[in-house]
Amino acid sequence: MRYALGLEYDGSEFLGWQIQRQEPTVQGCLERAVAEVADHEARVTCCGRTDAGVHALGQVAHFDSEATRSERSWILGLNSQLPTGISVLWVRQVDDSFHARFSAFSRRYRYLILNRWIRPALEAKRTSWCRTPLDADKMHEAAQLLLGEHDYTSFRAGACQARHAVREIQEIAVGRSGDVVTLEISANGFLYHMVRNIAGSLMRIGRGDESTDWLGQVLEARDRSKAAPTAAPEGLYFVGARYPKQHGLPDSAAAFPRGWNLS
Repeated sequence: MRYALGLEYDGSEFLGWQIQRQEPTVQGCLERAVAEVADHEARVTCCGRTDAGVHALGQVAHFDSEATRSERSWILGLNSQLPTGISVLWVRQVDDSFHARFSAFSRRYRYLILNRWIRPALEAKRTSWCRTPLDADKMHEAAQLLLGEHDYTSFRAGACQARHAVREIQEIAVGRSGDVVTLEISANGFLYHMVRNIAGSLMRIGRGDESTDWLGQVLEARDRSKAAPTAAPEGLYFVGARYPKQHGLPDSAAAFPRGWNLS
């Protein structure tokens, strides 16, 4: 049987999602937990792999198991085996055709920027920090130039292994609530470091270093060197993914929030 699950995690405690020689990783912790609860090893596949320091509010993953457990038993059992920085939110049995990565038709990320001259303490590992005042309205205006299907080579990291750089950004918005500037972005898929590279370029516009039209020029150039440096990982959150209704999964990325009080 195939099971899908949703989870949240504090990325500051892990070296990213993917299993590697160094520990801990989210995938490694989750696979060990599944093995304990299911009484056998199982590979866990996620919707979107996150880097070290990147968080998740609604990561989606799947695994195959011969074990029969209720949703409540899976959740309680897995969470009892996981470190406090990871929590399973829901579990559903799904059809074997479901794939956490390939079945998703939309993914959503959030990037948080603490915009004040005083450095953060409590939120130091959960937000990016920009001491220079940012104009969120100009950032939002510029971001609209990225809407639609384009070649996003200018916002693609050199280590990206995707076969091509064409993606479709379905929604993108920038807003402010107090000292926090938030970038919300939804697309059919993302390139390696794409959101952080977009965030870095939008911050350059927000500081007044570039005009709003500059972002369109960067997009058209299809040249990574034309964009701004990659923004810090601490502010990035994988919010959720959307799947065909036939799978019966929670629609965690269905809509953007109304207003900008995202605390």
